Amino acid sequence: MWQAVELHELRVSIVLAEELHFGRTAERLGLTQPRVSQTIRRLEAKLGGQLFHRTSRAVSLTPFGERLLAEIRAPVDQLGGVLRAAETPKAQVAGTLKLALMSPPSGGPRLPDVIAAFEFRHPDCRVSLSHAEWRDPLGPLRRGEIDLMASRLPVNLPDVVVGPLLSREERVVAVAREHPLATRDTVTLEDLGDFQVGQFENELTDMLEALIPSRTPSGRPIPRSSERMRTLPEVFLVVASGAIVHPTVPSLRNYVSHPDVVFVALAGMPPSETALIWRRGGEDRRIRAFADVAREVVGLDQNVPKRS
Repeated sequence: MWQAVELHELRVSIVLAEELHFGRTAERLGLTQPRVSQTIRRLEAKLGGQLFHRTSRAVSLTPFGERLLAEIRAPVDQLGGVLRAAETPKAQVAGTLKLALMSPPSGGPRLPDVIAAFEFRHPDCRVSLSHAEWRDPLGPLRRGEIDLMASRLPVNLPDVVVGPLLSREERVVAVAREHPLATRDTVTLEDLGDFQVGQFENELTDMLEALIPSRTPSGRPIPRSSERMRTLPEVFLVVASGAIVHPTVPSLRNYVSHPDVVFVALAGMPPSETALIWRRGGEDRRIRAFADVAREVVGLDQNVPKRS
């Protein structure tokens, strides 16, 4: 039944061979995990052999799968290039791509370069930038009011696809110039248990916990302020007063500053990452093209196990 094999089935198998994980494969392709599983089973049935070993904990290639995928990867890539080049003008990337930033630093330092490269490569498509409301950052994305968002990670939601990385930064803590931590070279996460941090609320609880953990490594709670923070300028005013400290990233100072706020290195936490995200099922040529340019321009390793 090899004559019935479809190009998209081969593409799914190639991505699964790279990821060896159904969830990550589904994210990269903008599919659901059941759809990926169904596609692989259908392809295996057509070829008459098993491509992958699957257990509840791991995915691995069979010898048949290794041989086949090693041989088809280059021809599939070549065919994809031929088909892209043959697209009619109506199928080319055009119109307006609406991109929102969850917070000013979430686009990363290379975002202007990504936008410039995208618009140069696709002159009929313009990128429109906006800022998301912190209280409901994903609302416009889900309603289709925007196409893409630059967001800090992790984002673990079934209706959202996490695309290529945009930035990776070490951690710092913003403190008042006269704060006891201001003279330190390094602050640890354990130190934060002695001071209040800002209180933020939205549905991205995993992301908030990764930004500002609720407990220190020893298990002590990190106190929250009584009032919720709504904007970054508000956060800086409260930090400058000495009422709170604010775990963040160094690039924040490029967007918001205050003469009485300084940054101190925060040790003991993994780098913080940002990435493009989009609505599952909402991917189109514009989004795919922008994601491709972002991978090329930013050039960060896209297979990092720990994202926060």
